[in-house]
Amino acid sequence: MFQNLSDKILASLKKVRGGQKISEANIEEVIKEIRMSLLDADVNFKVVKKFIDEVKAKSLGQKVIENVNPGQMFVKIVHEELVRTLGSEAIELNLTGKPTVLFLVGLQGAGKTTSAAKLALYLRSKKEKKVGLVPADVYRPAAIDQLQTLGKQNNFPTFASTVNQTPQEILTAARKWADEQKLDVVIVDTAGRLTIDEQLMTELTDLKNIWAPQEILLVADAMLGQQSVQVAEGFHQRLSLTGLILTKMDGDARGGAALSIREVTGIPIKFMGIGEKVSALEVFHPDRLAGRILDMGDVLSLVERAQEVMDEKLAQKSTEKMLRNEFSLEDFLAQIQQMKKMGGLEAIMKFLPGMGELSKQIKNMSPPDDEVKKIESIIHSMTLQERRNHKILNGSRRQRIAKGSGTQVSDVNKLVKQFEEAQKMMSQFMKMGMGKGMMGKKLF
Repeated sequence: MFQNLSDKILASLKKVRGGQKISEANIEEVIKEIRMSLLDADVNFKVVKKFIDEVKAKSLGQKVIENVNPGQMFVKIVHEELVRTLGSEAIELNLTGKPTVLFLVGLQGAGKTTSAAKLALYLRSKKEKKVGLVPADVYRPAAIDQLQTLGKQNNFPTFASTVNQTPQEILTAARKWADEQKLDVVIVDTAGRLTIDEQLMTELTDLKNIWAPQEILLVADAMLGQQSVQVAEGFHQRLSLTGLILTKMDGDARGGAALSIREVTGIPIKFMGIGEKVSALEVFHPDRLAGRILDMGDVLSLVERAQEVMDEKLAQKSTEKMLRNEFSLEDFLAQIQQMKKMGGLEAIMKFLPGMGELSKQIKNMSPPDDEVKKIESIIHSMTLQERRNHKILNGSRRQRIAKGSGTQVSDVNKLVKQFEEAQKMMSQFMKMGMGKGMMGKKLF
């Protein structure tokens, strides 16, 4: 989402030079470029002004720590101000109440219904809660059907709402249903409109009076930029929002909503939607997102994602084989398939410090995930015996594998050579003792 903004800010930061301190002379041009980058990203102009004023005030006359150049100091200041603008720290959901009641509100098309299922999966997998879904959008029949389908697919208890009921009737009946189901959390998918109107706000106020929620979360479309800020202000004035879920953060939005909404409204961003899948929901960590924007990486989120999707037993088995120098192409294929669960090589690289520029260079030459697909195809074209012992790959076998995978013999040779070099490296690590102590330990 922040690719363009990130590129522009990083290009500006490269220009910071200086001697013993950061001066107005050596940051003036950079400050101006960052200001324009933020405005181009559709960040609220008041937020931009405050951000720039704070960065400038903190930068001028800042003494440089030994072994840290002025550019590094300036990046640190920009990072700290980005974190402050985004909200400083992750804010947990209020899960008090028996059951806890969460209202999802917002305009049509923002992604409320999908976000309800995503949030339910998060609460079940991360918080070990029994979660039920209540479809209360009777004006868009597809919304009820969609949530009931998502509930069935993911094994969430879902209230049997119908379009013949009013939202008030649905919520009143759902209270008894929630008790019968012994639910820990109830997520109510409320109705939306194309714009904020009095009828919608009156209805939401009625629902709030029928069953007081612990959280009222606005689902806002990050693609709308500053319009999302106006929507948040409108809902907050009438409902007293407790948090935000920003959706479509994986799209090509310029980033204005994320960088404006917390500063303007004071409402914390609690989650962000990063894809269509029910699992594509992340807790919003301001410091991690600021790190991604400045190409400082987000290793913690990468590790958390790995823990969610990686097969721990497979990772342990692969580690043990590496230590015994028995790692084969079959094991390598299994590792590739695990990596694909994490979004592929390009997605992983975005989380690693300093890899933003490198990933672009690699992509310009040959997309990393295309190369991975080629490798996967080559290994799939091998027999089980060949995967487990690549040394038997003679000329005729390599020709057959190339033909079966739709590649060239040179591609097969290249893979074998790279794999053998990797094996040598693993063996060297063993000789150096770097593998000691890894046996019996988790990979993450």
